[in-house]
Order: sequence, then structure tokens, then C-alpha cells
Amino acid sequence: MDDGNTVRDDSDVVDLQLDRPHSARMYDYFLGGITNFPADREAVAQAIAAFPSALIAARSNRAFMRRSTRHLAQLGIDQFWDIGTGIPTSPNLHEVAQSVIHRARVVYTDNDPIVLTHARALLHSHPEGATAYMQADVTDPEALLAHPTLRSTLDFDRPVALSLNALLHFVTDEHHDVHGIVKTLKDALPSGSVLVVSHATPDFDPEAISRVTATYRQAGTPVQARARDEIARFFDGWTLLEPGIQPILRWRPDPEEAHLTFTDAEAACYGGVARKP
Repeated sequence: MDDGNTVRDDSDVVDLQLDRPHSARMYDYFLGGITNFPADREAVAQAIAAFPSALIAARSNRAFMRRSTRHLAQLGIDQFWDIGTGIPTSPNLHEVAQSVIHRARVVYTDNDPIVLTHARALLHSHPEGATAYMQADVTDPEALLAHPTLRSTLDFDRPVALSLNALLHFVTDEHHDVHGIVKTLKDALPSGSVLVVSHATPDFDPEAISRVTATYRQAGTPVQARARDEIARFFDGWTLLEPGIQPILRWRPDPEEAHLTFTDAEAACYGGVARKP
């Protein structure tokens, strides 16, 4: 395995497609970041008009990522693979993991070329650990698993935490076999590995979620919110960690987080973590 200190550029020519909204850049805008462009901001404005709690949902997802990562690091997990990374907004996953385990190794993956331009920020690892970045798409899981960056950074003979936070609702049944994709990734991980998922749901406010998913689709980004039973299928065959699949605000809440005043309907997501037998 390498030391994770080199930015990996997978292409010579990068088309950033700044004239089109992208979910990663929209998420950055929701989180108060600066790496977004007029097309992204216009799409966010439309999303908020359709679902006024969209900002709460995005930031609640981010808080879930931090809590779940910290909890897993406290359990001794020291390898993380984050797919659907988005623009680096501190504290990012590697900062959380390495604050608990300095030697933690993290691979970030995203399909937005602009994330590649920010890889240097993603790769600012603790000297005892490692971070790496690879540009790839979750809809081609075999290519992800064969990527040399993944295999040179993480040891697949030891447990890996696979993080799919706020990602799978962008993989629609109309275009892909989302459960097959997740199964392929799960099957490749060793015993003791964990899967982390947060996912948008219509369970709490179906009308609002219908409006916002329609807005995303009109902006060129297909979205599919899923009910709890559909989300639970992602964890099939693995053992859920306590407290199971919960609205993300209720998954091991941190009393110091201000978002505890939000409602399940505002956050509009479920989250869960499961371990491979």
C-alpha cells in the first residue's frame, strides 16, 4: 500500500460541465461551501422552493456522517471507503476518523470531475494515516473494486467501512439495479466490514419529497426517495448495529448538535450501519 500522499488524476482532460447542476456541487452549496456555480445555485433555489427543509436535510446528513464515522472509529475500524464524496467540507470523513485513530486510511470516490480538482484538500492526511481519491462512478461497481488506488490504499484482508451517505437516492431503479450494485460492493468486503447508508425517504412527508424529486429531475439529476423497507434491503445479510435503521436525527444523536430541534420530516432521511458476519 502507498502512503496516500499523492493526488491521483485519472484523466488528462477534465470537462467540469459547470453549465449543468451537479448533486455534489449542490450539496456543497447546501452546506455553506463556495465550490458551486450559478447552475448549481439555481437548482438549489428550486429545490428549496419545492422542499423548504432541503437545507436541514443536507446538514442533518452531514452530521450523521460525522457521528457514524466517529462511532466506527471508536469501535476500532481504521479503514474507510467513502463513495459519493462531494466537495470537501471540513470536518470531512478522514478528519473525523483520524481524530480518533491517527493511522486511519481513507479512500474518497466521486464521479464529479470538479471534486478531483479539490483532491489535495481531501488528501491532507494525518501523517500516521493515509487518504486517497479516485474519480469513478458507483454505477460501475466492478470498475471501482478493480481500481488500483483502492487496492493500494486499503487492505482488503481487514475490515473496511463502506460509506454510502446521501448517495443511493441518486441511483434510480429506472436506470440501474441499485440493490445489485450494493450487493456487489458488499460481497467484495471482508468479514467484519461495515456498511453505512443514509437515504432520502418519502415516509414522513410524501408530498414534499415528490415535489423536490421532481425538481431535481427537471434539473437533469434523477432522484428516487425510498421507503424504509426498501432501504433496509441494502443491509440484507448483515447485522445492524444499534439503534438499527432510524431517522438520521435519531441515530446515536449527539446532545451538542443543534439539529436535534429539527423534525424527522425536515431531515427526510433514514440512516443505518451494519456489520458483515
